[in-house]
Amino acid sequence: MQTIYHSASSRGYADHGWLRTAHTFSFANYFNRARMHFGVLRVINDDYIEGGEGFGTHPHNDMEIITIPLKGDLEHRDSMGNGGIIRDGDIQVMSAGRGVTHSEFNANGDRPVELLQIWVIPRETGVTPRYEQMHIADFARPNDFQQIISPYQGEEGLWIHQDAWFHLAHFDKSVSKEYNLKEQGNGVYIFVIRGKAKVGGQILNERDGYGIWDTNHFPLEALENSEILLMEIPMELPK
Repeated sequence: MQTIYHSASSRGYADHGWLRTAHTFSFANYFNRARMHFGVLRVINDDYIEGGEGFGTHPHNDMEIITIPLKGDLEHRDSMGNGGIIRDGDIQVMSAGRGVTHSEFNANGDRPVELLQIWVIPRETGVTPRYEQMHIADFARPNDFQQIISPYQGEEGLWIHQDAWFHLAHFDKSVSKEYNLKEQGNGVYIFVIRGKAKVGGQILNERDGYGIWDTNHFPLEALENSEILLMEIPMELPK
């Protein structure tokens, strides 16, 4: 088993007034040659957007973009004609493929919105852009791994163009479960959204990240009531 630990305080930070953001991997003005990606996991941005503010229309291509609101309401509009609001308890996927533009704004003027935006490098380029969202909180399984992303249409959660599986774990204090990887050669990046956890001998605090590879399974224990995101992804970049 190989591992890498990224403390919350080691992330890149930016304060734009209307936006405060932390970057687990190199992004925008934050560049760290040792933190470019973890396998095909390219971006984990932890964003805090003030009321009424947001990202104006901008382009993307050839990236799987996953948005998980943590607090508040985020309004999305894109060049495919999609528009709506995603909230805590929802998940959104946008396959940028051969090209798409979109905007994201705090839907409320009087309170902030907090969210994770995650980018995964797809296994193929030039696909038809697509958008999907789902209210996953209705299907939550306390003290278990809830699948929210997979490579396959029709499975639990949403799907993306990559051999990746994301799970949310809402664990009560002292709950411990074994995570078994879905595919040989994959790794898992663990991100503690809330609470405190332990993987092997490594303690993970809120917003810490921990990558694991060259193993088929590992134990995850909650040291407090915790919400933990597990992202299983291929470790080799597409050729």
